[in-house]
Amino acid sequence: MLRAEKGFIVIGDETDGTVTPHDVAMSWAVSKKKPDYIGKRSLEQAFLVEPGRKQLVGLSTTDPNEVLPDGPQAVETVNGQKNTMIGHVTSSYWSPTLKRSIAMALIKNGSQRMGEKISFPLADKTVEAEIVDPVFYDKEGARQNV
Repeated sequence: MLRAEKGFIVIGDETDGTVTPHDVAMSWAVSKKKPDYIGKRSLEQAFLVEPGRKQLVGLSTTDPNEVLPDGPQAVETVNGQKNTMIGHVTSSYWSPTLKRSIAMALIKNGSQRMGEKISFPLADKTVEAEIVDPVFYDKEGARQNV
């Protein structure tokens, strides 16, 4: 639970073969000093650097007691209709620390959509959530330096 509250990723949940370190706010892990390194050519592929890639974000449901399931598609409203798929939920939990549901998702242009509301159509209802920072708890890291 704490890993999600802190915005830490799990390989296989928040990542797959299409997600780069840049997509999950881990650009710091990619060398900027070495002229060459393992994986450099892959990270420079045109489709991996094009604008509009999905990026890791946090989700805060409008109803704090509504816990999204893992995996539903996120849609945005276009011309009054919720029909453009823009991403999906990667992890979702009830946070006893925060007393609310929290979720992480990969959303198209996610870092540029902070504060935007998006919808998740489920079988029996539609859940609305706000795009927020993926670090829900102790962003400064003060708790680890106690």
